[in-house]
Amino acid sequence: MTVIERIRGSKGPLFTFELLPPLKGHSIERVYSSIEGLLEFNPAYINFTSHRNETIYKERPDGSVEKRVARIRPGTIALAAAVKYKYNITVVPHVLCGGFTREETENALIEMNFLGIHDVFALRGDPVKGTRSFVPEKDGHNYACELVKQIDNLNHGKYLETSLENGTPTTFCTGVAGYPEKHFEAPNIEVDMENLKKKVEAGADYIVTQMFFDNSKFLKFREMCIAAGINIPIIPGIKPISALNDIRLLPQTFHIDVPSDLYSAILKCNNDAQAREVGIEWASQQSRELIKEGVPGIHYYTLGRSDNIAKIVKSVF
Repeated sequence: MTVIERIRGSKGPLFTFELLPPLKGHSIERVYSSIEGLLEFNPAYINFTSHRNETIYKERPDGSVEKRVARIRPGTIALAAAVKYKYNITVVPHVLCGGFTREETENALIEMNFLGIHDVFALRGDPVKGTRSFVPEKDGHNYACELVKQIDNLNHGKYLETSLENGTPTTFCTGVAGYPEKHFEAPNIEVDMENLKKKVEAGADYIVTQMFFDNSKFLKFREMCIAAGINIPIIPGIKPISALNDIRLLPQTFHIDVPSDLYSAILKCNNDAQAREVGIEWASQQSRELIKEGVPGIHYYTLGRSDNIAKIVKSVF
């Protein structure tokens, strides 16, 4: 059952979460441990992030610098497939524009289709680390709406090889990202809304938002979506504060605001454990308020740890 089928068939809000693939050289067991800590709450699906190649510089003994390109978290598709068949659960691998050509994307989608994975989350992805502007690969996509359209074309049996006749259609359900506080590259929220609508018109089935800490911003965003004619489900994304430094790093990394009440509460904490408890309470309250507002589900960003998410979900769902 795909994500959109689960949303449409659910009698109540869905609980879902996102995990990082392990770093290269690390075991999959930590991922399994995180999942098993949340299985009792019946997650509807699990997202798995994907990461583009990174440029790594290493000094040689002679003082020169070696430059190489590596992917530090490989294996998103394989990880998703392993989890799908180990736990009999819907999995949603991320698919990126950044770092991939259209042909590489098509090949990855074909692999997922063969593996019985029929859900994807389409993202443009970040610029190369250390740069400010996103640059697509040669013959790659510049925008997420282009990626969504490629996926939609496959669902209609249209492959990149134009001479290929009677291509077998895929059945991908596609999620896309929305930004209640605006994507940081958009000049204003109106332009950002236009860009979101392009993704929907290209074939997106549902939206999951970037994390936020102020529910009023999500509700305003949802109203703007409705006014713009965007009528697919919108799932709020929640990331609980888990360390003292989060109030500095999260706004810098994700271009979001931390409400003054939450900021003050974290400042009063003496250690990460106390900050984590504040984060659990704030996210729990956020979740309860959003469910009262009729959201189709809550999506939690775990960053690999699930004990705090388990406490939140236990108190909310």
